[in-house]
Amino acid sequence: MQLKLSTRTVDDILIVDCAGRIVFGEESAELRESVKKLIAQSGRIVLNLAGVSYIDSGGLGTLVALYTTARNAGGSIKLANLTERVGDLLQVTKLLTVFEVFDSEKGALESFRTAA
Repeated sequence: MQLKLSTRTVDDILIVDCAGRIVFGEESAELRESVKKLIAQSGRIVLNLAGVSYIDSGGLGTLVALYTTARNAGGSIKLANLTERVGDLLQVTKLLTVFEVFDSEKGALESFRTAA
């Protein structure tokens, strides 16, 4: 299944809903390009990964690159609604210690509001 991205805004925080697989190739490139443009608009981004069924090493690399790009631009990317499979992958790769991960989109939005 190809990666589908949709973007919406809540209180000046951009939410990117991801559905499908984040894998090396077109999917990772599409995610990278889309989110880089969004970082220029707003430094506050939530990646809603509820619809993501699979991430490979290329997809993980893309998430880390976007995290770094956002940080260098003075922004932040937070992850929300991880599936069990994706959560386990982030735990095994120790990336849970890098990203701010939330069980819900609401929790991620609240963390931006309290940090402001």
